[in-house]
Amino acid sequence: MRILVTGGAGFIGAHLCEALLADGHQVTCLDNFNAFYDPAIKRANVAPLQSVPGFSLVEGDILDAPLLSRLFQAGPDVVVHLAAWAGVRPSIENPAIYEEVNIRGTLNILEACRAHGVSKLVFASSSSVYGGRTDVPFRETDPVMRPISPYAATKVAGETLCYTYHHLYGLHVHALRFFTVYGPRQRPEMAIHLFADAMLRGAPISLFGDGESSRDYTYISDIVAGIRASIERCTGFEILNLGGETPTSLNRLVALIAARLDRTPTVVHKPDQPGDVAITAADLSHAAAVLGYAPQVDIEAGIAKTCDWLLAQHGANPHANK
Repeated sequence: MRILVTGGAGFIGAHLCEALLADGHQVTCLDNFNAFYDPAIKRANVAPLQSVPGFSLVEGDILDAPLLSRLFQAGPDVVVHLAAWAGVRPSIENPAIYEEVNIRGTLNILEACRAHGVSKLVFASSSSVYGGRTDVPFRETDPVMRPISPYAATKVAGETLCYTYHHLYGLHVHALRFFTVYGPRQRPEMAIHLFADAMLRGAPISLFGDGESSRDYTYISDIVAGIRASIERCTGFEILNLGGETPTSLNRLVALIAARLDRTPTVVHKPDQPGDVAITAADLSHAAAVLGYAPQVDIEAGIAKTCDWLLAQHGANPHANK
């Protein structure tokens, strides 16, 4: 199968490209290597793939409609649309770029699918669409018209555009709502990476609120398994939660990281941030029925794997300060 992965050099994208190549697919990775975080990290993510048969890297932007037209002329069988401007808090500071990339860029992808007869699209949505609701677990049928950040609003818009193209043109779409993905090569501004890096450097970590807010953390291999199943089973229009199933509080998350790194963290509490939510928790029954999805890596095992990878990156000895 010929698969185009937008945002394929990022954290999720690079892991997905590796898995798809191992499955024997031909993979085209499209990425603009923007400066949301160090582009060198993304280049390192895909560097090992460039010698793998069947892999092609295209440096370009989903806002470049002529480029997309040329790429789609090659006739991908499936598009996995991961490319987006990410992050809740930065979207409050600069909402315009989120609107431009996440909405217009997604529209460009949909138009390219329509114009070139691509019949299947897997769209990366987010648990952020559920807004500030606290009645858990979150179900795909829950209303999502009260997003509390521009980022979340753009993901709601993306899902809506996907449905429109399904309705008008018969495009098969799976919109996958990811719940806080983590693991080796996680984006450096995300909490687990930030906390572990600070502990390894002996720096304080900032917790917003009392530390009792909870997230449904999902290990990267489970997300990749869900996307692979979606590629194989993408028919009609479906919205599907991909989560880890068990919410974990910030306080427990810090304790798990500290225990694995054998560090004593210095915690600084700060006020709650705009756009943050109290809890996320995925109802996975629909994803189980449609995709056969069932997370395999619990938070303890996932944190251990992530911390061990970070230790290797730092060249650190977990017992160095004992």
